Formats: sequence, structure tokens, C-alpha cells
Amino acid sequence: MTVTIAGSGLAELTCAWLLASRGHRVRLRPRRPSYGPRPLLLGDDTLALLRSLWGVASPADGHRLTHRHVRWAPGPPDPPLAHPAVVLDGALLCRRLLDRLCAHHPDTARPEREPAEPDPEPDPDPDPEPEPDPAGPPHWTVTAEPPTGHPGEHWTAGRRHLLAGEAPLAPGQDATTARLDRTDLAWLHLTPLGNGRALLQAMVPGPVARPAELLGRLLATSELAPRLSHPPETAVALPAAPRLHLLPATAPSTCTPGTLLIGAGAIRYDPLSGTGTAQALRTAILAAALIGSAAAATPPDLLCAYYAARLRTAFQEHLTTCARLYPQAFPAPSWQDELTACGWPGAPFTQ
Repeated sequence: MTVTIAGSGLAELTCAWLLASRGHRVRLRPRRPSYGPRPLLLGDDTLALLRSLWGVASPADGHRLTHRHVRWAPGPPDPPLAHPAVVLDGALLCRRLLDRLCAHHPDTARPEREPAEPDPEPDPDPDPEPEPDPAGPPHWTVTAEPPTGHPGEHWTAGRRHLLAGEAPLAPGQDATTARLDRTDLAWLHLTPLGNGRALLQAMVPGPVARPAELLGRLLATSELAPRLSHPPETAVALPAAPRLHLLPATAPSTCTPGTLLIGAGAIRYDPLSGTGTAQALRTAILAAALIGSAAAATPPDLLCAYYAARLRTAFQEHLTTCARLYPQAFPAPSWQDELTACGWPGAPFTQ
């Protein structure tokens, strides 16, 4: 099988690695690089999964955490729990995995040239056109970025957004414990990043016009406030409600390759679960297995239906967990729409 991997995120690279290791021809179409670090918190279970898939003792260096401290419902916080994890730069991790993929499979995994933008002044001596790929056109395209502009393709369980910004830890603060706290409006998560810095995140029940301002106000009403020297000066607000793509897999036709959506493009988990990265890796494993079964003459339409059913089941289970956890912390009316949206399938899901 010839497969185009359109993207260079963790799920896409893992799928490419699995396919190349099994003898499939992989064409890489890397995403344009993003600038700046992307903090990623990986528990030991997720790290073990990543190591087993890639066959490396340690996929990347990072800041080691040992415990987690939670105050979810009203009242005193739970005692600190041993929760080994590593905070690392997700962008750096992906670059290292891409290097490993190309080094171990130089003939199987090769970059696919993207169409060049028109040049207003053509080169009088242009480079020769690349030779056609002897493997022919791809049978499948795997990506974590679904096509845009097609309404009705997603079920989205609510409108909640995640605010995120970095700030310095206050002097003398514990840099090995991640902490989750709640206010009447939001839950907040403080993740030490090493070098005296921390990532502050807050989940709120809807879009936000000025995320840094709201994040500062939420921090001021939280028990996490003394742990930072000052609130984050800048912040972003990202959609974070659970989301499921309704058509995550389409079978190849005589004219077009099949398409498999993986990672957050196929199914997005609420950050509270802490399982988003592991689940993204699992979609990569399932997609690679699907392509292998198709190569062994299993009907692709049946495989695509099975893939969609597996994701739908996982999404339903995740919504059940959200519907159980969120009411314990947020009985206020501002969260009622989010709690209602955790029902399946009667709630009004939106794109």
C-alpha cells in the first residue's frame, strides 16, 4: 500500500512509523513548522505506550513531575497523589520522531513535494520535475486535520474553551507537583515546566474575548494564586469541548484515495481527562491496522465502518465520564448548557 501522511503531529508520525515498519510505502507531507514550544504533559502510561511504539528508551527529555494535587469539589483538597509524569516540548518531540522515521526508513518514508506557489518571475533554469513515484498514486491519505468548510461534519459536546498562559512560579514553590483547583466558574490546572516557569490553564463554559484578563481574575479567586509570582501576561483561548468527526474514514474509490482522520481531527477529548495524547496514539494504531487489513483484501468499506464505530463508542464513554464529573464541581447555571451537552445523542451538539 502507498499512503500519504498529511501532517507531522504525534499521531500522524506514529501512524507513518507503524506503516513504514510493516513495509508500506509512506509519503510524508509535513505541516509547516509552528514556532515556539508546545508544552505537553505525558503520564508514565502514555510514555510507556510511546516508547513501545517507537522502540526507544526515552523519546524526549523533559521536566519530571512526581505528584498531582486535586481540589475538584467544594471543600478541602485531596491528599497529594503519586502521579509520575513528564512535561516536554511537543514540537521538539515531533521533530525528533520525524528524524527517527526518516533515518530508519529512508527508502520507504520520503517527503512528498507540496505544490509550489506561482512565481511571478519564473526561473529561466528551473529544476527538473521529480520522477513519478513507481508505486503510483496513494491508496490512502492519513491526517489529523479534517477538511474545513463542510458543515455538519462534527458532533461537539458544548462550547467550553481552555485558557492557557505561562507565568513564573513564586520563589520556593514546589516544581514537581501538578495542581488542579476549581472556582465557581472554572477549573484551573497549574503545571510546573521547569526553569522556574509554570503553565496555567483554565476551562470556562464558553468563548472568551480577553483570555489573559479572565485568566487573571480566575487565578485571583483560586488557591493557586500564591504559587505564581504574577498572572500570565498573555494567554490564548482554545475550543476544548469533546468533539467527534462523523465521517472519520472513507474508502478509496477508482479516482480518489481513502481518507483516515486520526488524533484530534477524528476525536477530541476534554483536557480534564488527561488522556488526549494516549487516545491520539491509539487512533494512529487503529488506522495503521485498518490499512494493513485493506492490503490483505478485507473490504475497505467494512473497515471504515468499523473504524467509525470504534471512535463513536469511545466518544460515548468519554461523554459519560464528563457527565459524571462536571456536575460535582459546577452546579451553577453558567455550566448547565455544558452539562446538558454531555448527553448523547439527544443534546443539541454544534459544530
